[in-house]
Amino acid sequence: MMEKEVKVCSKCNKPRIRFTKGVCHNCYRKHLWDAKLITCKRCNREMRNHAFGFCKGCYSSVFNIDYIRTANAKYYHNIDGDLYKKLTAVCVVCGFDKIVEIHHLDHNHKNNSSDNLAGLCPNCHKLLHHRAYSKEILSILKEKGFKVKEGYADDEFYKKQATPTIHKKRFESEA
Repeated sequence: MMEKEVKVCSKCNKPRIRFTKGVCHNCYRKHLWDAKLITCKRCNREMRNHAFGFCKGCYSSVFNIDYIRTANAKYYHNIDGDLYKKLTAVCVVCGFDKIVEIHHLDHNHKNNSSDNLAGLCPNCHKLLHHRAYSKEILSILKEKGFKVKEGYADDEFYKKQATPTIHKKRFESEA
């Protein structure tokens, strides 16, 4: 029985099964084939056509955004995509449902258990991390059944306990 001669691609030196113009199919697409330039329907830039008249970036953001979000949840938070969708459906404080972020209740970003995560809109999330409003947001979360850490004591408590050392006049002028 005579063996079939295996042809080798001139670009990548791999055995080629399917070839065009003397090179394998992959090398042809990389080196010889020139993709058609189009004006993207979404961003109006002249780019290579990816599919349906969109450039690669617009195609991904239009057709794959849900997959990208769940993949990012898995990558950044190490949680399942279904849990991520459930947590980010609505802000647990105010009920806003357009943009919702994940907040770690114990501030430990490695603790990704479902009872440590809460979905907050950007405003409530910012308020939670702001000294003046954190107690208000923490009390709302506690009312909703979340296990939250107690906030810091008021600054006045610490100012009264501070004993002046070098800067004695500073404390006298504030009183």
